[in-house]
Amino acid sequence: MSSTRQQKFSKLIKEELSHIFQHQFSSPFAGTLVTITEVSMSPDLGLARVYLSVFPIKAAENTLDHIQKEKRKVRGALGRKIGKQVRIVPELAFFADDTAEKASQMDQLLGGLKIPESEEE
Repeated sequence: MSSTRQQKFSKLIKEELSHIFQHQFSSPFAGTLVTITEVSMSPDLGLARVYLSVFPIKAAENTLDHIQKEKRKVRGALGRKIGKQVRIVPELAFFADDTAEKASQMDQLLGGLKIPESEEE
């Protein structure tokens, strides 16, 4: 259960990281769609867990590796954006959000079921 302060802070981080990825770091993601699905904050606001969805799925691993390598630059850009609004710019931890992939697999499983017709009386 996150506090109101954590929720406001995570919303701010999500919006600013979206702008940063769109404008400053978009060239490495050419041909891929990177979406920030969720940001969760630690109670002390020192760590932001950023969940990313990448399309196409086969490019997810390479994209996430590139973001991990550039994490320091991303945090620096975030600090320049929100530095006047917050005391501490949080550390960033990036994770792949595979919710859409799991939903697609569930759809395929459900679509492949052979359900016999019910006999009407």
